[in-house]
Order: sequence, then C-alpha cells, then structure tokens
Amino acid sequence: MAAMKTPGVYIVEKNAFPNSVVEVATAVPAFIGHTQVADNRNKPLAMKPWRISSMAEYHQYFGFAPNPRFNIVEKTDPSLLADFKIAGKEYQLLQPAGKDGGRFTLYNALRLFFQNGGGPCYIVSVGDYEHDLDLDKFKAGVDELLKEQEPTMVVIPEAIQFAEPDCINLQQAVLAHCGGKMKNRVAILDVWGGDKPRNDPAGDPVAAFRNDLGINYLDFAAAYYPWLNTTIVGDKDLSYENIESTDKLKELLLVDLGLPAALPAGAPPKATEWFSAVADIDKDWTTVAPALTPEAILTNKALLNKTLTTISGLFNTIMTEAKSKLNLMPPSAAMAGIYTMIDNSRGVWKAPANVSLAGVISPTVSISAVDQEDLNVTTQGKSINAIRAFIGEGVLVWGARTLDGNSLDWRYINVRRTMIMLEESCRLAAKALVFEPNVAGTWLTIKSMIQNFLTNIWKRGGLAGASPEDAFSVHVGLGETMTPDDILEGILRVTVLVAMVRPAEFIEITFQQQMQKS
Repeated sequence: MAAMKTPGVYIVEKNAFPNSVVEVATAVPAFIGHTQVADNRNKPLAMKPWRISSMAEYHQYFGFAPNPRFNIVEKTDPSLLADFKIAGKEYQLLQPAGKDGGRFTLYNALRLFFQNGGGPCYIVSVGDYEHDLDLDKFKAGVDELLKEQEPTMVVIPEAIQFAEPDCINLQQAVLAHCGGKMKNRVAILDVWGGDKPRNDPAGDPVAAFRNDLGINYLDFAAAYYPWLNTTIVGDKDLSYENIESTDKLKELLLVDLGLPAALPAGAPPKATEWFSAVADIDKDWTTVAPALTPEAILTNKALLNKTLTTISGLFNTIMTEAKSKLNLMPPSAAMAGIYTMIDNSRGVWKAPANVSLAGVISPTVSISAVDQEDLNVTTQGKSINAIRAFIGEGVLVWGARTLDGNSLDWRYINVRRTMIMLEESCRLAAKALVFEPNVAGTWLTIKSMIQNFLTNIWKRGGLAGASPEDAFSVHVGLGETMTPDDILEGILRVTVLVAMVRPAEFIEITFQQQMQKS
C-alpha cells in the first residue's frame, strides 16, 4: 500500500483466494533410439529431447522408417525352426547387424505407440541408420532427459537389440535415472528374449531378467511379458529390394517356377516372361536407355514386385516371413500408448490393465492362469505383468504391478504414477511461496492450496474415502510439522497424507448353500 501523505481516497486490493495447484501432465513418454535424420530446418536435433505429438511431426523432424535387409541362408542348426522349405532344403531369413540391419525399431515402435492411444511424447535421437547401436550413446541419451521436466515415462524399444548384458546395463541406467535422479517418471522395460517361452532350451528369459536387473529403484519401473505379434508392418512396406542376397533369391525362384538357370532359345512366352521377371531382381534401373525418371523407376519396381507376387508362391512365403519378423515387437511402446489412453479417459489412478491392445494379433507365448502365478507373485518381488489372449476378448494387458511387487506401498503402477503426479503438482505450485515469510499466513495459504487441489482429485475418483476427510489430510505449522529450529533455518515443512486408490486385483465371490425355505 502506498504511503498516505496526501489527503484523498486510497484503494487497497487484497487477494481473497490462494494460488491454485495445477495438475501436471502424466502421460508424456520419452523414446530413445535411432532415427533416419534429426533436423529442424537445418538445426541439428541429435541427442536433444524434442517434443512431438503425431507421426506427421515425427516425419518432419526425424524422417521415415529404415530399410530392413534380409539374407537367405540354408539352415544348419537343427534346433532352429526353418522359415521356408524348397527342393528338400530348409532356409532361414536372417537380418544382418549394422547399417539397415533391422535393429532400428524406434520408428515402428512409435507407430505402435500412437495406434494404442499415444499422444505428445519426446524423441531423443542417438544416431541415424548409418551407424550401429552404441550403448554409450544410449546412456548419454538418457542423461539428456535430466534437462526436461515434462516426461513421465522412459521407453527404449531398441534396448533388446543389444546383447543381454548390455541390455541390462542400459535398463539399470534408466532405473537410476527415473528413481534415483529425477524421481518423477517411470521406466517401461522389456524382457530381453521375451519372445521365447520360459521353458526355452536357451534358458528362462524371465528368470534371467529378474536375476540380472538388481534390486535398485524397482518401484519406478514396470515390465511386461511376452513380446507381441503385431500388424504394424504391412505388405506394402516390403518388396524384393529388402532381400540382400539377390543371387540366392533368384536361384530359389527359378527352382520354384521350374525354370533352368539359362533359358534356351524358343522357350514358351510365359516361361520367357517369368525368367525375365526373375532376372530383373538385381537390375540397375538407372542405366536403362532412354533414362527413366525417378517416378518411372519406382513404377517399374512396383510392377516387378507385383509380378513376382503373382507368379511365385515361394516369393509370397518369403515376404510373409520377413513381415512376421519385423512385426515381432517388444510391448513397451504399446504399453506407453495404453498408459496415455487410460490417463486421458479415466485418470492416472486407474490401473492400466484389463484393456485390449490395438495392432496386435497375439502374444508370442500363450500364458495360462497357472503360468501367470509366478509372473505376478514371486518371492523376489519382481512382478512381471502378463499380456494374455482371451477367447472372444482379444489380447489383454493382465497385470498392473511395478517390479517392486512385494512392497505394500508401491506394488501397483497406478499408485506410483498417481503419487508422482500429486508430488510434482504440489511441488511446482509451492515454488510461488519460496522466500515468503515462514509465518501462519503462509502456512494457511499453502494448506488451503493443497487441500483444494486434493479435493478436486478426490471428486474425480483419484483418492479413496467416503469424504475428503477420509481421503486426505494436510498438516503444517509450528509444533505440528515444524520446530523453532526449523523456522530459524528457513525450513517450511508440510505433511500430506493421502489414501491411494488401489486396483481390485483379486475378486472373491463366496457361494454357500442354504436350507430350503419352501
């Protein structure tokens, strides 16, 4: 108020209401991986968290999908399954490591994320498709997220492309980032080798994951098993150009079509047409005279691919097997989409479970109720959430636990994420009171502010209790939460007690016979 030195009327305005607490966003995942480019109008985006909200924006800043390559090799290991068989021999489709080797799965993971309800997210590009995976770059990408406060989830779909020890190393770094450094986000982890059953001859992937991951920061992470057979990659996304070993492809197609290695003179027109189509597989269209436009080259390649699809059943089999391999994906990206969808439709306090997955044909391993017992409840406490197929219902998420499954405080992922939301919302709102006098007026302001916020959360079903008094309580004041020494040291302590909503994980219905009454 201005000093009253001149006679007159002075107006004094007083704030009647405290500041409000704004609920922070809860469903903003950060994806780390390789992209085609990382550029914003000639400004590099490599190793820089960048926010997008759609695949169109991803294309604008990070380019498009990689061009996966496959080699056709004759099967030599009797313990492995063959991808196809011809002329009494069994063959496999293998993806070579390195450039365009099919190890860059971030693009398809983003497609799966958005298909399952995903929204705004951050992308950290740690490299392009010209370089192979580098563990140090991925860990550096995790550290870059220290600069961002908005992300609430960390997802690394390409972590499973590393060897198992390196994958676990990266996942431990993510756990330390979420639970040790930031404490305001959770990690969604994939089980290395999770496409295999638990009785696989190479070993139990779930047991190896539990044994190697350690025990630190488990309440800030959730893991899902098994992997998924998806529909993300379609028939139009693949062609004969995705086969690296063109000589082997031509050789096998000639066998499939019943044609010799060299076509004799006077061969029937159909045989000549088929032989020409096979011969064009490794044709350099840029040397055709007169020179073809880029559009014409693409048209000729599309026509050739269509011809091969029409004349050869083996070619269709090879393309189908290649598509199946690319559609085999870990579930973390899909689960990030599910978290987002549930948060937007029901709230972060709703457990992200008993919902179906979009773009998914089936889990790679069929899990029964008996099989899930050890996944859900184990003596080590590392609960793994199952993804199961139910007749007439589709593929459902059938678990909502963190990796800290034995903790009564942090057993459920929705409890951990709700608490993060409450903590961050109150923390950001309380920043307005930093350096305010540590007196009763300030205490009343911060208490009212938090109470109003929690009342709104309770009304929406985010806290348990028949009344606000049952759902939460806020305590602040001298002799209640602070001592005179606290005030002298400039410390304002607030204690908030909340009754969290926990899912009805086990429903018991008791039936009992009674005496006949009439």
